Amino acid sequence: MEYELLPLISSPKDLKTLSDGQLKKLAAEIREALCEIVETRPAHFASNLGVVELCLALHQTFDFEKDRLIWDTGHQIYPHKLITGRFPQFRTIRQKGGLMGFPNPQESPYDLFMTGHAGSSVSTALGLQTADDLLFDDGRKSVAVLGDGALPSGIVFEAFNNAAGLKKDMLVILNDNQMGICPRVGGLAKYLDKARVAPFYNGLKRDVSWALNKVPMLGGSIENALSTVKDSLKTLLHGGMLFEEMGFRYIGPIDGHDLPTLRKYLAMVKDIKGPTLLHVFTEKGKGFKPATEDPVTFHSPTSFERTENGEAVLSKKGSSAAYTDVASAAIYKQMKQDSRVVVMTAAMCAGNKLGRIREDYPTRFFDTGICESHAVAFAAGMAKSGMKPIVDIYSTFLQRSFDQIFQEVALQNLPVVFCMDRAGLCGPDGPTHHGVFDNSYMRVFPNITIMAPGDSSDLEAMIPFAIQHDGPISIRFPKTSAETIHREGTAAPIELGKSEVIQWGTDGMFVVFGALLPECQKAVEKLQKDGLDIGLINARFLRPLDTDIILKAVKECNFVITVEENTLCGGFGSVVLEAANEAGLNTKNIHRLGIPDQFIEHGDRKELLADLGLDPVSLIQTARSLANEQPDLVETN
Repeated sequence: MEYELLPLISSPKDLKTLSDGQLKKLAAEIREALCEIVETRPAHFASNLGVVELCLALHQTFDFEKDRLIWDTGHQIYPHKLITGRFPQFRTIRQKGGLMGFPNPQESPYDLFMTGHAGSSVSTALGLQTADDLLFDDGRKSVAVLGDGALPSGIVFEAFNNAAGLKKDMLVILNDNQMGICPRVGGLAKYLDKARVAPFYNGLKRDVSWALNKVPMLGGSIENALSTVKDSLKTLLHGGMLFEEMGFRYIGPIDGHDLPTLRKYLAMVKDIKGPTLLHVFTEKGKGFKPATEDPVTFHSPTSFERTENGEAVLSKKGSSAAYTDVASAAIYKQMKQDSRVVVMTAAMCAGNKLGRIREDYPTRFFDTGICESHAVAFAAGMAKSGMKPIVDIYSTFLQRSFDQIFQEVALQNLPVVFCMDRAGLCGPDGPTHHGVFDNSYMRVFPNITIMAPGDSSDLEAMIPFAIQHDGPISIRFPKTSAETIHREGTAAPIELGKSEVIQWGTDGMFVVFGALLPECQKAVEKLQKDGLDIGLINARFLRPLDTDIILKAVKECNFVITVEENTLCGGFGSVVLEAANEAGLNTKNIHRLGIPDQFIEHGDRKELLADLGLDPVSLIQTARSLANEQPDLVETN
């Protein structure tokens, strides 16, 4: 498509010269640019379609060179990128070396934080507002755009409470599209549903309450009547009562796709003193019929082809199952066999492929919303009462419940199973979503058993093992197609703290914790053909570590290479080093491969693995280099 207006927008200031007709056309061009991206590769889609007019109105009303703007759960950042000078690079989004799919301060001064987790926007905006009030005297304003899916997050209410106490002139925009990634759940969801049918409300509650309280009480019947009037008014003004009681002036709801109305109310709230919440209704997928009809599928769809009648034909996914599919099927099987097995997830039913479980076992499936801390403590309570809870959650999101893993689960030694999806590199989602810290943050707690499957058959066996284990236990697996390695005979059964020797090598040994096992096997096969006797151990357990086998390799082999898709700081390789040191062994022949001490940018997973020396070619090079350092092995290379 030839774009008329988008190429002319080099900064939000250019919006101020456009007529309403031109802005409507610009909104259409933004939606077309979004469609063109997702026609070629997966990207966040429906959420971005829903905030186009809101984004335009915000940048027309505020000067975010001075004012502050935080987009909560930043996958709705695409329209913002397009009107802040990044249209020329937009086709590179989510590709290695290109634009990030989330806010990125290195790309633009209009991006203040990388926001990939939900709920923190109100806290950071309050911090910005408070600091700006101390440093400047120019009336700058902080604005947080908060989705209704993120609203139940505990940190949101902590920030609301603090903001009301500080009485800061900040604005929270509640972007209410009745969705998170999946349909929203819980009591707040029902509250917001009622707000949709409530009349427009402009902070009247406090004034009405004050007036009624001034009316003299002349008798019981009058008192009861006035009480009824109060209750009726509260019902009438239902949409804003919660926020008003928390100290925010509530305004709304208003249509989030009516650009003139949005500008009108944004201009009004811009000058209101004290914390203010503007409730905006938007439609997820707005402007693209397939996305409005199925916002779950089109949250982050595979590439698609648009038809002449406005439909979308999604590209077929590869025939091989992903590790997520293997885990979901194994969990389903256990739920069928044992009525005590329950599953909870934090608003990631679709991502964790739990739809069949939700449909077939609705009383034993729990979506807590984006409330990971609660999900873990909730699971602990169920475990204490005799159930067998599985917390199925992304590795990067489980970090949000670190204290509950410690206090409610590990300290109590309760049998909670953590299934950590998206462990390792998450490709184009980038540093906010890479799950590369869980080996390190899980291993610090006593009582927890930590596992990682080397391949698909391992994962199938680990789920029932974990459910039968009497204590907290975690399983990590990546976002990639599940592979099954070649074994001589059947796979060794899962036994607590026991690794699996795929083949022993006298020259060197790969010791692998996790799903990089197939890559290492490919490297071993090539090295064996080249005359190096290199072995392969599938560690399976980080805690407890199989010291018998792994330390035997350290003692007998010229070199041992530990491999993991986790940060090297405190990860599996560190565990092996610590064990060898405690055993009094020389650790000079232990070489660790994993994620270096830095945040990893976005890109295709295979590209990132190659950059980090974790693909078969790099693994071969590392082994050869270490072999060349051994005088008796030089001639084999």
